[in-house]
Amino acid sequence: CFFTFFTRLEDLRVKLENEGLVNISYVVVNHQGTYSQRKYHLLKESVSDYITVYQQDEQQADVWTTLNGNKDDFLIYDRCGRLVYHLGLPYSFLSFQYVEESIKIAYCENKCGNCSYT
Repeated sequence: CFFTFFTRLEDLRVKLENEGLVNISYVVVNHQGTYSQRKYHLLKESVSDYITVYQQDEQQADVWTTLNGNKDDFLIYDRCGRLVYHLGLPYSFLSFQYVEESIKIAYCENKCGNCSYT
């Protein structure tokens, strides 16, 4: 159920913020199919204002295909916009620590070399 997912994502967001990891952007990409578009308002209502829900247009190229990802994947970028982790199932389940640890590494470690943001 996507409500459980969003509750866990919001809990993770708050936990990381309380640990000092701020200015992280969270974006959920909704499927571009008709069924998903009809459920968009439920999806949008189930998340906080701190999590962006992106609704794909049926006519545009699929975001997941463009990013070489799949539904339920987590793509974690560093502050320079470089992909640091691409987690697919089962590693993307929020009941495991993979997503949290990947965000912490992307946030805290100087993965991208000399960077004006660190």
